[in-house]
Amino acid sequence: MNIIRIPILKLKDFLLVSIQVELDDNTVMRFQEDLVQRISETGASGVVIDLTSVDMIDSFIAKVLGDVVQMTKLMGAYVVLTGIQPAVSITLIDLGITFTGVRTALDLEQGLLLLEEMTGE
Repeated sequence: MNIIRIPILKLKDFLLVSIQVELDDNTVMRFQEDLVQRISETGASGVVIDLTSVDMIDSFIAKVLGDVVQMTKLMGAYVVLTGIQPAVSITLIDLGITFTGVRTALDLEQGLLLLEEMTGE
């Protein structure tokens, strides 16, 4: 089985993640591990997760995304979610997954500006 890895790019003190693949259970679990590892390695102060290309998610993937946000915050990094599609937001609300204290933006560019504002950079 070939697990797709989601690229995690470093820009200044931030990590940028643009999910451009269809998420499955193995891919999202690998992403969770990779992101936590990259935050640890780089000491990133913020993470932007762009969901523009994600048009639907199931309950497991929604839970893992919620866990990723919580883990990132526990590691001391701010999180901004961008590009959340209507179907994804409906699924998250229906499942009761909330991103308390997480800011959102329409696109990656606005997400970066928001992170810079939040971190004072």
